[in-house]
Amino acid sequence: MAGRAPRAPTLVIREQLVAALRAALAEVGFSEPAGGVALEPPKHRDHGDWSSPVALPVAKEVGEKPRDVAAKIVERLEAMRPPHVERIEIAGPGFINIHLAPTWLHDVLRVVVAEGEAFGRGDALAGGRINLEFVSSNPTGPLHAGGGRWVAVGDALANLLAAQGAEVHREYYLNDAGNQLDTFGASLFARYEGREPPEDGYQGEYLVEMAARLRADLGDSVTEEQAREWGYLDIVSQLERDLGRIGVHFDTWFSERTLHERGEVEKVIADLRSGGHAFENDGALWLRSTAFGDQRDRVLVKSDGVTTYLCNDLAYHRDKFARGWDHLIDIWGADHHGQVKSLQSGLEALGFPVGEPEVVLGQFVNVVRGGEVVRMSKRAGAIVTLADILDEVDPDVCRLTFLLQSIDTAQTFDLDVVTKQSMDNPVYYVQYAHARAVSIERTASERGVTRLPILDTNLAPLTHERELDLLRALATYPDDVAEASELRAPHRIATWVRDFASRFHGFYRDCRVINDDVALTQSRLWLAEASRIGLANALALLGVGAPDVMERLDDDTEDEADLS
Repeated sequence: MAGRAPRAPTLVIREQLVAALRAALAEVGFSEPAGGVALEPPKHRDHGDWSSPVALPVAKEVGEKPRDVAAKIVERLEAMRPPHVERIEIAGPGFINIHLAPTWLHDVLRVVVAEGEAFGRGDALAGGRINLEFVSSNPTGPLHAGGGRWVAVGDALANLLAAQGAEVHREYYLNDAGNQLDTFGASLFARYEGREPPEDGYQGEYLVEMAARLRADLGDSVTEEQAREWGYLDIVSQLERDLGRIGVHFDTWFSERTLHERGEVEKVIADLRSGGHAFENDGALWLRSTAFGDQRDRVLVKSDGVTTYLCNDLAYHRDKFARGWDHLIDIWGADHHGQVKSLQSGLEALGFPVGEPEVVLGQFVNVVRGGEVVRMSKRAGAIVTLADILDEVDPDVCRLTFLLQSIDTAQTFDLDVVTKQSMDNPVYYVQYAHARAVSIERTASERGVTRLPILDTNLAPLTHERELDLLRALATYPDDVAEASELRAPHRIATWVRDFASRFHGFYRDCRVINDDVALTQSRLWLAEASRIGLANALALLGVGAPDVMERLDDDTEDEADLS
């Protein structure tokens, strides 16, 4: 949709009600409180759709009882008849509770249909250029299950940021310089020669499989350096393949080696020295990071002359800014939390904004079956890999399962649940709701019922609580998307999807769509279509498919033909 993104329906109605409250205050002769006119949805539905405590601070200023002040405001509001207001009540010490007529929710339905795929998008980040780096595991082995979780979260977060108008660049950082790759190469070469890896090397059985492929590709006269380089490229190829299986593709695969080859690491050291932010002690070079709020100073170059991860990361993140990105977001494992402030301190010392990069920390995943933690293969020693999971679990199921919880909480990935095609499986439960919405339109077509244009459809018959529940959820969706983006919390959209699916299944069960009442049939057909749009848009943000057809689930006792 070209131009400025449409405003959320809840924002529009809130602005209208706040304007009405301000006008009522003025007509009664009261001044607006210093903090403005507060108006929020009440915690309990029976208290109305919106509630304002504005009478309380006004009463304090004018020396009257809050309920008396509220009564004067309500009298003026009722005379003004704001749009969609059904009734206004005074509650407790003087709260003004506003109940809306279903007509405002009918407007929401029209907005959803009119905006289609653009419904839920905003422009809060319009013009922003964000570099989002996630996963970035060392190219020394397959991606583990915890990394798979960060993949799902990172890709969904990129979608959320883009839905708020930002240009988002997905980036993978390959730590392909330093001792770890040498150790990996030595371990692979040992397997190639039929030996055990070094004691401090990589022990995973995946190296046995790689060594066999190495021999098949390069023959029997491979050097250790050749083994290392072949293994590095083979791992990167595996990473790309596994990420592709879960629907994730990076715009840039950035090689750490290029930083050293271009002298970028040395430039960082020189700039920190010249700025007075580096000092020597015990034969090492240190960053004076305590000057920027870090708990202790950090080593940049060790006494043996080898640069640290911090030093290399400073060069890497400066390169991101040099490429034109104005905000950096990284997703790291929670075990790296102690390195966040160090990196931010170093970038601040180099002249970049305070708090860059923004770091999202992710907890790990336990994979269980039958209540027991499992090791699904010998592919990576004691590690459960993303590929292992995808061998058993549909990619959509894998992604949405990873997104059901906040990334900062530990997660249990229960194979018994996610491989079960039933309503107990939260992923199938959600996708089945979308398939049901599509089936309603399909059934209507089979019965010769044509959906009229939305502008020619009377939506007044939509008064059933199941119908209004759906519309209320659709009304909040744009706000939920904006909040999920701001909080870097894709799981909030997963929560919205699960809640909406539950509401839709209730509507499907309790509200016959195709019936003898033509007006009711038409309005419910459009409600089903708006529900389909909302579900499809939310699932797209999560990177999860929205199937039009699904096999009937094992525990679905409802008959589609009877209900629609």
